[in-house]
Amino acid sequence: MKAVRGKAVYTGNGVISGAYVVFDDGGKITDVSTARPGCEIIGEYESVTPAFIDAHSHIGLDRAGEPFDEADTNDKMNSLLFTLDVYDGIIMEDRSFKESVEFGVLYSCVLPGSGNIVGGKGAVIRNFASAKDEAYIKSGGIKAALGWNPKSTSEWKGERPTTRLGAVALLRSALESGRRMKELVAKGKKEKEELDPADDVVIRLLNREEKLRVHLHKEDDLNTLIRLKNEFGLNVVVEHACDFHRKESFERLSKENIPLVFGPIDSFPYKVELMHDSWRNVKFLIGSGVRYAVMTDHSVILQRNLFLQMRFFRRFGLSKEECISKITKNAAQILNIDDMVGTLEKGKMASFSCWNGDPFSLEAYPVLVYGEGKEVYRD
Repeated sequence: MKAVRGKAVYTGNGVISGAYVVFDDGGKITDVSTARPGCEIIGEYESVTPAFIDAHSHIGLDRAGEPFDEADTNDKMNSLLFTLDVYDGIIMEDRSFKESVEFGVLYSCVLPGSGNIVGGKGAVIRNFASAKDEAYIKSGGIKAALGWNPKSTSEWKGERPTTRLGAVALLRSALESGRRMKELVAKGKKEKEELDPADDVVIRLLNREEKLRVHLHKEDDLNTLIRLKNEFGLNVVVEHACDFHRKESFERLSKENIPLVFGPIDSFPYKVELMHDSWRNVKFLIGSGVRYAVMTDHSVILQRNLFLQMRFFRRFGLSKEECISKITKNAAQILNIDDMVGTLEKGKMASFSCWNGDPFSLEAYPVLVYGEGKEVYRD
């Protein structure tokens, strides 16, 4: 057994003053309390935070030091790529992983890009692993895209839309085809083994066994997604929503029980559909009732800067512990890994960062980082 003490321990649920995080040799937390444990105390620190989780990134696909055209973010062979898996494209030697760990970001959801209507399957991974078989935790859902991006790639191979309605028509057609296949299997008119691999993925979506992670920015594209969600009974997560500039739009997500992975906040609005993109939109998100986490969209924003985006949430009234929960607890819940990480509490993995000061001060940084009970970085 080992423990660290923090003058302030942010648990993801709140903050405890003068607390110990105790963990066993298997890497699991056994206690978080103010009582001094009878085991080795690794050190005492100003602050302890749970592992930060980037719920939407392209780390390991769009790699530091490599030309843009060598990235594995978007395949150009067709616009509906249900069977692609980012696991097959991630390269763990991307030096961005090391930089992320140094800043306390220990977990990523890596998703395909948004150049295709459907880009493939994402992956939730450990940033501190040396190889991707050790890094892989679970599926990150199936990535889809609405809006400008999939209609902007008409020069790529395969059947391509040139309008929003064309992109939605192709997606709806694939979902309807999967629904009909599902019905044929249920009636015994088709064997499951006869299904096309893409149909099998679509059926998993229809059965809500996979989440549909949908890139969109415009408020009207949200209306389209809600229509598809209700038509096919999909389990969806909205990704980005950077052009949402009214509280009513965020409230609509809450009403429809759709989680949001918001951001990136510090990126340049480089296209027309981001004309209302502003860090000030954060004030409409706060208090809307939607369950949300914050992303970097790495390499759009470097993943190591995930936490820096929380300064805007502080400005608009969130407490420090509430800010930290958006990149720990909430991200873990949306990614369905909250049974293992996201908060510092008994039974969770001992993944945390120890800081030399208040994390919200510019001069503070992690000096010791543990990933699942093992030291993964020391300054």
